Amino acid sequence: MQLCLKDLYDGFRNPEVIRGFSKLIHQEAQKLDRTVSIMEVCGGHTHSIMKYGLSQLLPESIRFIHGPGCPVCIMPKERIDHAFVLSMQEEVILVTLGDMIKVPGSRGSLQDARAKGADIRFVYSPLDTLTIARENPTKKVIFFAIGFETTTPMTAALIELVLKQRIKNIYFHINHVTVPEVMVELIDSRDEHVDSYNNQIDAFLGPSHVSVITGSKIYEPFPKKYARPVVVAGFEPVDIMEALLMLVRQFTEGRCELEVEYKRLVSREGNLKAQAAIENCFEKRPLFKWRGLGNVPQSSYCLKEKFSDLDAEKIYEDILPKEEIEDHKLCICGDILRGIATPHECTIFGTACKPSSPLGSCMVSSEGACAAYYKYGKTVL
Repeated sequence: MQLCLKDLYDGFRNPEVIRGFSKLIHQEAQKLDRTVSIMEVCGGHTHSIMKYGLSQLLPESIRFIHGPGCPVCIMPKERIDHAFVLSMQEEVILVTLGDMIKVPGSRGSLQDARAKGADIRFVYSPLDTLTIARENPTKKVIFFAIGFETTTPMTAALIELVLKQRIKNIYFHINHVTVPEVMVELIDSRDEHVDSYNNQIDAFLGPSHVSVITGSKIYEPFPKKYARPVVVAGFEPVDIMEALLMLVRQFTEGRCELEVEYKRLVSREGNLKAQAAIENCFEKRPLFKWRGLGNVPQSSYCLKEKFSDLDAEKIYEDILPKEEIEDHKLCICGDILRGIATPHECTIFGTACKPSSPLGSCMVSSEGACAAYYKYGKTVL
């Protein structure tokens, strides 16, 4: 039977089904002897939880922790400054995804750079870069690539097409990050930026879109090595509620396992073709700084040496800023991304910092926890 797009979400917002899962979770949670704190790694989960008021449907013994799962939120000011500097070069057209437009760096946002005359193009698909390059043969078109494992294969596909079609004016600034490494950082590290040993994470909701590419196998170490169960969940409210029930049952039954709720598309092995494309184009960086979290080992990609002639970081190395930059002193996005604070605990939330004038990365991104609280605040108060 052929899978249709509507099969992935049809019926998964049914109020009766959601309430049914709520009842089952309440019944199962009566067996718990403590509060269980569950981190949803992805901002897509956070927005569904806020939008549908799912936290209101849970017993007090089940607590959500909002994680760092938004590639815009975690982008440090240094990388935003790279994009800003590149965009201000006369011969450059900077191409990136639309969520990047308002993210504040130390020199301003890409929206500010555009106001100063920079040629910045926001696209829905990386492949749109090909058209921009063909229409502007005298320009250097730099694709500022962001995203988790979900979008990394699309950048790899663009690289392969650039080579196949012998396009000479497209370059890449790679900022793709990976999920498992930051999950480890959140539960098993201590450095000057983050004291992860103080975390309160008992379990994880794994992001389904990442898992479609990587397979669920990337989460196997967490139950075995770190004693944290993981359930890979879809983003619809019924998906999330079913995944929560699966996690609660693990605790009441004394189990610690990796399970997949989103079986509609997630397998253990994942998309092998996409993984091969990533392997062909990229390798892991030793360190990558996550905004508010610090340097996380092996948590991002860079271009392999064989593609160095396409690497904007190397081509423009002499003009790209290298100094580390701290966030706004009143902003607690780092604590929010680590799951040890909520947006309401920030003194500038909804006042000095709001979507129209964001000071922190969690507010500027459409998937950020602060943006979710601001938009759906009435459901979480």
